[in-house]
Amino acid sequence: MKAVELKKGIYWVGGIDWDLRNFHGYLTQRGSSYNAFLIVDEKITLIDTVKSYLCDEMLTRIKSIVDPAKIDIIICNHVEMDHSGSIPRMMEICPNAVIYTSPNGEKGLKDHYKKEWNFKVVNSGDSISLGRHSINFVLTPMVHWPDNMVSYMPEEKILFSNDAFGQHIASSERTDSEYPLNTILEEARKYYANIVLPYSPQVVKAMEEAAKLDIEMIAPSHGLIWKDHIPEILAEYTKWSSNQTLKQAVIVYDSMWHSTEKMAYTIQSAFEDKGYTTSMHNLQHCHISDIMTSLITAEYICVGSPTLNKNMLPTVAAFLTYLKGLSPKGRKALAFGSYGWGSMAIKKVEADLVECGFQLLPKIEQKFIPSESDLAKITATLSEQIK
Repeated sequence: MKAVELKKGIYWVGGIDWDLRNFHGYLTQRGSSYNAFLIVDEKITLIDTVKSYLCDEMLTRIKSIVDPAKIDIIICNHVEMDHSGSIPRMMEICPNAVIYTSPNGEKGLKDHYKKEWNFKVVNSGDSISLGRHSINFVLTPMVHWPDNMVSYMPEEKILFSNDAFGQHIASSERTDSEYPLNTILEEARKYYANIVLPYSPQVVKAMEEAAKLDIEMIAPSHGLIWKDHIPEILAEYTKWSSNQTLKQAVIVYDSMWHSTEKMAYTIQSAFEDKGYTTSMHNLQHCHISDIMTSLITAEYICVGSPTLNKNMLPTVAAFLTYLKGLSPKGRKALAFGSYGWGSMAIKKVEADLVECGFQLLPKIEQKFIPSESDLAKITATLSEQIK
């Protein structure tokens, strides 16, 4: 467990969680990594830490370079415990270290850990000298917590970007030149869709600030470090944060006796006839975090459920609750489903889609089992409505 030198005197000393499969409700099939960075200069500096249970792993990597007790500065870009969880242990090892963080970062660290450490509050435009290197700070509130900030080292042109540009990937590789790019971008897309998406307006502002910097390396808090493919990830973030959509329709449903399922496939066919790329997501088999990854560039979101006890199926309710928290902007939506003696589910699905702020097509309801003529009617109706 050695440190990995990224540039002379600058090391990755983070932790790898090979077994992680759920990150507060989002499936992480590839595990994750928690990135911390050690700068050996006149003032030895640690940028961020790792989850508390990976602290020994981080310390082993730090010890391969320096005695951890000699750390002078800890920069906390973000209070969330996957970043700050090892700060209490580090402050026992290097009690004289100064913690540099944002104003909300100081408040958050005190609220989390109930300690009066040696805090130094910084704001956008502030900088500190480490010796040969310096660190400039830019506050990025609500990307994705109020305390967020990023740190930039102008001498080496490194942006320590916090959660921005991250991915949940556990790997021995450290940079984008060592790992398949399509996989990194897929996981970056999933990370954005499930964590960053609600804060897209703030991301736009952060991107404007990043555009002012000369960047040769982006070192996020999770996943691979960007070195060779910075233009590609910046282009994707520009697309995602500006809510650009493609000619895509995502169809999400659950079904009891296949009636709603038949409607879902008919709706898919109607969109394909109009030249849309479609993706089908049966909630009995598809996880909500994977659905959000498909949904991030979709123009249409179609959600279907049969009625169960005057309500939608629990799987559909869970998806809609998750969707309302992330709510991409500028989307169109369709509620559909089958029913027996009451069509309450479809009305409730439609109400949730309205709450998301989507532009709705008229809902599609079907009593009991749809006949071929019923399905043909759905196709004809959608053919007139889809633009």
